[in-house]
Amino acid sequence: MLSCHCRQIRRAFTLVELLVVIAIIGLLIALLMPAVQAAREAARRTACQNNLHQFGIALHLHHDIYNVLPHGWTAFDASGVPNPEGEPGWSWASRMLPFVEQSPLANRINYSLPITDPVHNGIRDFEMKLFHCPTDVATHPRFTLSDDAGNPLTVLATSNYVGVFGSMEIEMCEGLGSQQCVSDGVFFHNSEVTFGSIIDGLSNTLLVGERSSLHGFSTWVGAVSGGEEAMARVVGTADHLPNDPGGHFDDFGSFHTNGANFVLCDGSARLFNPTMSHASYQAMATRAQRDVP
Repeated sequence: MLSCHCRQIRRAFTLVELLVVIAIIGLLIALLMPAVQAAREAARRTACQNNLHQFGIALHLHHDIYNVLPHGWTAFDASGVPNPEGEPGWSWASRMLPFVEQSPLANRINYSLPITDPVHNGIRDFEMKLFHCPTDVATHPRFTLSDDAGNPLTVLATSNYVGVFGSMEIEMCEGLGSQQCVSDGVFFHNSEVTFGSIIDGLSNTLLVGERSSLHGFSTWVGAVSGGEEAMARVVGTADHLPNDPGGHFDDFGSFHTNGANFVLCDGSARLFNPTMSHASYQAMATRAQRDVP
């Protein structure tokens, strides 16, 4: 018998078939990418909420020990009389440091001396991941603070979180002179708010909110006397809804697509949508107006 050694000939892909396969793969990637991006943003938004939740716990611990929430920012004139544009300027966040596992840093701060005092070199520009929202990729670790004329004053660490000043304008504290600047929120000049004085209810009152770097940089350090927008860098107002296109630097906002995160006085953290009622939003920014939303 004769044996036949037959060789099978393979047919290669045609150019048209190859282009079809590439097109299908590209279409699948195009369909998959939004889902991947959405999942990543959900994770970043959750991380941001966790930061705020830690702030809520820390401020509750501060209240448990001192029976009061920290000052929005601490400021006096040279004679020791309250002055919102005075010194030393340290913020609510700087007073919270021992309760967010930053006791070594807090112990290096002399809260009776100004932020810009040389003893605070290496402190006022100290970066902490806890104070940064992972969605805000434009945030830098630190920034140069200038005066109103554009002259540089000092370098400060940045933050994406500011205390809730209330529904009033922060500008009312400018040029006020030697007297306390009182607002209707939880954090203001030399504020000493207790949970018992928040008669609107802890679950109905905003404590700390998110602010992006879209209009400028905020800080955890404090309000530096003579600095541009010094007070608005540590507290925010509910003048506009979160992420409002007409919002200003002193408003709340984020790079999240659906709003901005806040922690309430009861310690719960959640996202506030820019389509919510402005009246309800402002009601939640006040502590004792009997305007529960």
